Amino acid sequence: MYSINNDLKEKISRLNNMLVDKYRGVLSLESCDLRNFIEKNVGPIIPISKLSKDQLLYYSQKGGIVGVDGSNNRMGGAYPHFVEVYQGLAKSTLYKDDPIFKTDIYTPLYSETKEDILEEDGRIEETEKNKRLSTIEVEVALEGIKKFKPYAVLMDGGFIRYNIYSYEKWMELRQECEKRGILLVGVIKDIKTSIIGDKLREEDAFVKECFYDRELLFGLLNYGEIIAIKDDATKKAKIGYSSIFMRSSLAPSVIGMDILDSQRDHIEEMAKLIFTLTPENSRGVPLWLDMVDKEVKISDAMMRGLMERYMNRDVYERFFLSERDKRTL
Repeated sequence: MYSINNDLKEKISRLNNMLVDKYRGVLSLESCDLRNFIEKNVGPIIPISKLSKDQLLYYSQKGGIVGVDGSNNRMGGAYPHFVEVYQGLAKSTLYKDDPIFKTDIYTPLYSETKEDILEEDGRIEETEKNKRLSTIEVEVALEGIKKFKPYAVLMDGGFIRYNIYSYEKWMELRQECEKRGILLVGVIKDIKTSIIGDKLREEDAFVKECFYDRELLFGLLNYGEIIAIKDDATKKAKIGYSSIFMRSSLAPSVIGMDILDSQRDHIEEMAKLIFTLTPENSRGVPLWLDMVDKEVKISDAMMRGLMERYMNRDVYERFFLSERDKRTL
């Protein structure tokens, strides 16, 4: 049995009480009242059904579905003595044995762009990671649509980070999908928006806190319901895409979905596809994306194996083996 410090117990209890106090007013709302508020201010709540076998066969005949995901892992110690590896994967439901991988690596100790070398405070780390991971996912998606010519592409994550961190490549992917008639969809496992909370603050002067959609929608939607978010309820329309929230499994949490604004007419169709591909007893993510996620993942063991096999031992220990990794206890 672990021995837990009493001060830590008190801090956790205090955090619990603070969250209960913060959310008491909002979470005490009747579900029907909150649902009515959402329908009036955010978008209609629509029940959807799963696709039939004939409809799924139609997708196969039209090129199938490509799932896209990326992964990164880091080995080493504090800045700048680390190396980060990035991997992107595009995998077709029709050509399962022909995955497309793209890889990249980064370390502040060596960079092709001189201004990135040895930034003393390491502030570029997070931006650099986001740029490289976003870009590699978009690049592998581009290669996937050209090679597999799918009916639709499911990206693991929302569109906004591609728009921010890999704008030029993202615009190229968007234009290619529009030109080829390929539906481009982003599946958001962990939503971070506050669309409903922002509307609550606008409409109710007594609501002062910031509430996030994840917590407000927890257990609110029925299995197989979506919220088709109005364009004027979100800033996403301004940067070229539309979104929904949906409860795609029996788990009480919701996921999000983005689609290009030019393909908005297909938003309910793609919601039905995601709903169909998601096991009801899962965490709400389409099974195909979960399989892609598992295959693209870069584990700690994989990182150690790569470094130990393909790097000179002296270089490895001098630059990238942290003191923590040397511990024997």
